Amino acid sequence: MSNIILGIDPGSIATGYGIIGQKGNSLVYVKCGVIRNKSEDAIEKRLFNIYNKLFEIIREFSPVYCAIEDVFHSKNPRSALLLGQVRGVCIVCAVNSGIKVFEYAPTKVKQAVTGYGRAEKEQVQLMVQRLLCLDKKHPKDASDALSIAICHALNSSFLDRIKMENIK
Repeated sequence: MSNIILGIDPGSIATGYGIIGQKGNSLVYVKCGVIRNKSEDAIEKRLFNIYNKLFEIIREFSPVYCAIEDVFHSKNPRSALLLGQVRGVCIVCAVNSGIKVFEYAPTKVKQAVTGYGRAEKEQVQLMVQRLLCLDKKHPKDASDALSIAICHALNSSFLDRIKMENIK
């Protein structure tokens, strides 16, 4: 399997991760899960935990690309700030591991996976299950992370890179 992609759905309490690969012209499920934190823990402890767990995942699976959900517009400035901190930790972890990071807006991810940019989470879960031929749905945070990885895989510039790598 080649071109392993790590998708990340950042959150201070639950950070989803999803790993897919390419086998021929097919996308293949590798693993997904959720990095969990306690809400009562200080933010620095949560960020440290996310970094360490993500680093272990990167070391185990050696992804070539990292796709992360871009910032969404929040009415709550504190929530947006916390999300920004988590995104920053995830991006730094990937970059420190030598992985190129790509960012995708939530609507672009939903559009790529379901064909509709305002799809509900349940629709995204179902399409992830179908696209990766999974026998069950995964938790929403993990499924969202897989959808972000799929979005990156379906990005035309990514497909062009795969073609160029196969020519060499």
